[in-house]
Amino acid sequence: MKQYPTIQGSRARNLPLGESCIGFYKYDGSNLRWEWNRKKGFYKHGTRHRLFGADEAPYNQAIDFFKAYMSKAIEDSMTHYYSGITDFIVYTEFFGKSSFAGSHELDEPKQLKLFDIWVPKKGFIPPKDFTSRFSHFSWSAKPIYHGVFHQQLIEDIREGRHDVEEGMILKGINGDWMVKVKTLAYLRKLQEKLGKDWTKFAE
Repeated sequence: MKQYPTIQGSRARNLPLGESCIGFYKYDGSNLRWEWNRKKGFYKHGTRHRLFGADEAPYNQAIDFFKAYMSKAIEDSMTHYYSGITDFIVYTEFFGKSSFAGSHELDEPKQLKLFDIWVPKKGFIPPKDFTSRFSHFSWSAKPIYHGVFHQQLIEDIREGRHDVEEGMILKGINGDWMVKVKTLAYLRKLQEKLGKDWTKFAE
């Protein structure tokens, strides 16, 4: 299964400043992926780096929710917009109220949020199409900014002037770039809870 790419941070060089973008709420959880095939349906699921089984907690808690609420709607949309499609991969974020930096409370209720879909030979769905097709679902990542990507936006996110906890994922409307911006409050929380390992989860 194709792994989700690493998203560059807002301190990287050559940021696409001045370009139009859509900003999505960044959920603090674990990246889970789901592979669909025309003959088999959704037949494989994994974390960002490996597959997981139906008996593997806590990730198996996402399976029933995905099947019950997300899989059919996603399949119907994808087969409608992509005639003859044979495969695609769905990317979701898995988290609970106490989830933090990829760790989870086993017995706590969890949520699953769709945030991207990859189609072989076509790439990721452009964010403008993603929002029009999926943002009305409660289980889809919430778009919270539409506008120009500029330095002041970065500073506003960092300083907590947007209603986010971890931060925001900004994507070019045509899907040609992505940048993550994390709040200073979240970065301080990382330092407090993880000590010297906090930089693994920074931008």
